[in-house]
Amino acid sequence: MQPTESKTIQTVTLSEKAKAYGELLKFRLSLFVALSGAFGYSLALHRIDWLQLGMLLLGSLAITGAANIINQIIERDSDKLMKRTAGRPLPSGRLSVQEAAVFGFVLFAVGCYIFLAFFNLRSCALSVLSLLLYGFVYTPLKKVGPVAVFVGALPGAFPPMIGWVAATNHFGLEPGILFAIQFFWQFPHFWAIAWVADEDYSRAGIKLLPAAGGKNIQTAFQIMIYTLFLLPVGWLPYAMGMTGFHSGIVATVFGILFLAQTFHLMRKCTDRAALQIMFGSFLYLPVVQIAFLLDKM
Repeated sequence: MQPTESKTIQTVTLSEKAKAYGELLKFRLSLFVALSGAFGYSLALHRIDWLQLGMLLLGSLAITGAANIINQIIERDSDKLMKRTAGRPLPSGRLSVQEAAVFGFVLFAVGCYIFLAFFNLRSCALSVLSLLLYGFVYTPLKKVGPVAVFVGALPGAFPPMIGWVAATNHFGLEPGILFAIQFFWQFPHFWAIAWVADEDYSRAGIKLLPAAGGKNIQTAFQIMIYTLFLLPVGWLPYAMGMTGFHSGIVATVFGILFLAQTFHLMRKCTDRAALQIMFGSFLYLPVVQIAFLLDKM
């Protein structure tokens, strides 16, 4: 019976390790980013190469996962202090820093290979720049102040631009417009999260809300201003001939609904109102991106 028991224990341990690696990847977040890149790729082409689209998703998952791992390695001590992150693989001790670093490097190498082998140098360079900004600039700046949100919005807005460049191998106004939409979207998205998690962040010395007072009318006003920018930039894909008129209407309607949530936050200044903006941000971006794609077909 002894060998059987030993084998069972080893199997459970390996299963827990595999689960920890999956958590380290932040699969749902990485997939959200990868799908945004797939949107940019698909919008740029008249005919989609499904094999390349699959490889783009895989490469984006790998690079984004590597960036997430860098973030978690740097923040492992801070994560121990916050309730929502204390159970992550590194602060909980389920994985060592060395194991995480090796996994991150493998993902980075795989992602770079895919972008170079299946796409082009420009898209690979943008992906690497995104990883560097997120992992080594945005992450340490989170303890400096709200400037981190502006810096983090740059790599956060790269995915659709990377997808467009991967498809066309050139920069231009079109990928810049896709970047702008996702850039302005980041501010209400991140500040709503920072509002809800402010107490948890404070335990780790992280301050991301723009106003000195934190959860107040000044912060809500700034969230509203950045959301307001989504209305004009949401029309630009139609104005540039990237997609049709109907998607511009969809972008405007959902932009107005999103904006209305920020006015509600300005009136209430409550965690519940901020949480509604957070969920609204998760709805706005995929709905508008899908509308752009459908209107192009």
